[in-house]
Amino acid sequence: MKKVLVGMSGGVDSSVCAILLKEQGYKVCGATMTLYKNSTLDAEKVCEKIGIPHTVFDFSKAFEKTVIAEFVNAYISGKTPNPCVTCNKFIKFGAFAEEAKKEGFDYIATGHYAKIIKSKEQYFLQKADDPEKDQSYFLYNLTQDILAYTLFPLAQISKQKIREIAEKYSLPSAHKPDSQDICFVPDKDYISFIQEYTDKEIPRGNFIDTSGNIIGRHNGIIRYTIGQRNGLGTGFGKRKYVLSKNPLTNEVILGENEELFEKKLMACDYNFISGKTPDKPIKVLAKIRYGKKQAPAQIFVENKFLFVEFDEPQRAAASGQSVVFYDFYDNKTLLGGGIIL
Repeated sequence: MKKVLVGMSGGVDSSVCAILLKEQGYKVCGATMTLYKNSTLDAEKVCEKIGIPHTVFDFSKAFEKTVIAEFVNAYISGKTPNPCVTCNKFIKFGAFAEEAKKEGFDYIATGHYAKIIKSKEQYFLQKADDPEKDQSYFLYNLTQDILAYTLFPLAQISKQKIREIAEKYSLPSAHKPDSQDICFVPDKDYISFIQEYTDKEIPRGNFIDTSGNIIGRHNGIIRYTIGQRNGLGTGFGKRKYVLSKNPLTNEVILGENEELFEKKLMACDYNFISGKTPDKPIKVLAKIRYGKKQAPAQIFVENKFLFVEFDEPQRAAASGQSVVFYDFYDNKTLLGGGIIL
């Protein structure tokens, strides 16, 4: 009997993940990762209810170093980071997998909505069947080794069905709303979080136009993101948008909406799930943010940077976010991604 270590938060998705694997005949153990002030109690109760053992891994130090510190430093340096991408890479499919292998488990599993396909000794990561819940965007850093060691039982199941399964087992999380927050900033007030973390007040600075003229004062560079229109104040004469930020001069550059559109971008820290970097340009469907629609583009790698050129200009590509690309022809296979510069 194959042994599976399931990452469990106590939420409905990870709970049903464990239930499905047990029903499929795996020997299942639930594991909660202690990351940042999170409780293990809900997961313990679920494991007891469905009759599987539960264990805890304390990854709080690694999480603080690789996820929280990077998040804070990125914001201070004028970027808009995506901590879930970082956490998946280093914690949920990094440190967690390492611990599972040490403990002799055959697989790890999580409640992510994505699909793993094996064909001719190669693993492919694809979108989940439910497009509204698909989380493949956040998983572009997975490798062939990790895919071979991972199970995603929720790939072909709708959220409604998952809640029905949870209800069948009388799980308290059956009708709990999905969390949309960053786990270490549950109240969405990341400004206060960053100030508390750094023990510093974020200094005010100047709004400038594209010619370098001072046109107002901002309340701290971390309060703004590319494409933002609301919360800028008044007195500019016409509607303005955040075009870019300069952390060296503590300036926020404002301009017209039309100036936010660009066809080309560069990315670093990229990963190709196949393990092979393409040696020539390839056509893809790319998206520059989780909530954005994907669009036709061409990508190529040169001098250790990833270059993306869209067929049509894209609005508000923010430094620090991820550009992620899918197979142009099947529109479901995740090829990889990288961090926008």
